[in-house]
Amino acid sequence: MNIQTYSPEWAREIADLFYQSVHAIDPAIYTPEQKAAWAPAPVNYALWSERLSIKKPFVAIIDNHVAGFIELDSDGHIDCTYTHPNFQGIGVASSLYEHLLSQAKEAGMTRLYVEASLIAKPFFERRGFTVVKQNEVQRNGESLINFSMEMYLNHDHQGA
Repeated sequence: MNIQTYSPEWAREIADLFYQSVHAIDPAIYTPEQKAAWAPAPVNYALWSERLSIKKPFVAIIDNHVAGFIELDSDGHIDCTYTHPNFQGIGVASSLYEHLLSQAKEAGMTRLYVEASLIAKPFFERRGFTVVKQNEVQRNGESLINFSMEMYLNHDHQGA
């Protein structure tokens, strides 16, 4: 696995990965209607290309395929964390997060925060994030639950 910074040739593959990973979620967790609202078809590749050129996510590459991606904004906001269904359970998200964490510390960030889905919440809890509040998000006529979570970073050189 190779973690790289975003390159435009991956835009379409990342957009497809987002769509596929959302639609692979167990329907007992998010209904088909909720998933369609979260990741509508057809995929809007132009919008994704524009978004990705701004966000510049970290991308996990396995065998020349995009296996996952994670986005870190300059204020410590983790905006997207997704792994392709074919590459789940092998440490893709963990590797992406470790890379993001080292970049955040290098940049002197003191806090990371995320709006985690029901399935992402345990991932972030295991990494020291705490729930600030539960949110109900309206998207395309559907109501989706997510969680505002945060974690403060210790910087050894500051004696914290």
